[in-house]
Parts: sequence; C-alpha cells; structure tokens
Amino acid sequence: MTNEKKEYMEKVNFGDLPVGKNEDVEFSEELADEADKQAERRAAAADSRAQNGQNEQGV
Repeated sequence: MTNEKKEYMEKVNFGDLPVGKNEDVEFSEELADEADKQAERRAAAADSRAQNGQNEQGV
C-alpha cells in the first residue's frame, strides 16, 4: 500500500458505511433440507438482531 493510500485510509470514517446483509447465496425451497431451513432461520434472526443493534446475548 502506498503512503498516500495509507494516509487516506487512516482518515476514512468506516462507521459511516452502510451495514449489509450476507445475501450472496441463493436459496431454493425445493432443494432445501432441514439443515438449510434451520440455517435460513438463524440467518434471519441474526440479521434482525444486527438491525436492532443487539448482540448475540440479546443485550
């Protein structure tokens, strides 16, 4: 990394970046087994907690 790039990166406020969801996996209801469905429920719950600003302990 160049010095100029490093200085720029040190000044960037990463707190202003949008929070995204991990949506890079396609889900096929027809091909899903119980483990896939459970994973989808857990991911939805995690997304909900993240949106509400809660951690895994529910605080």
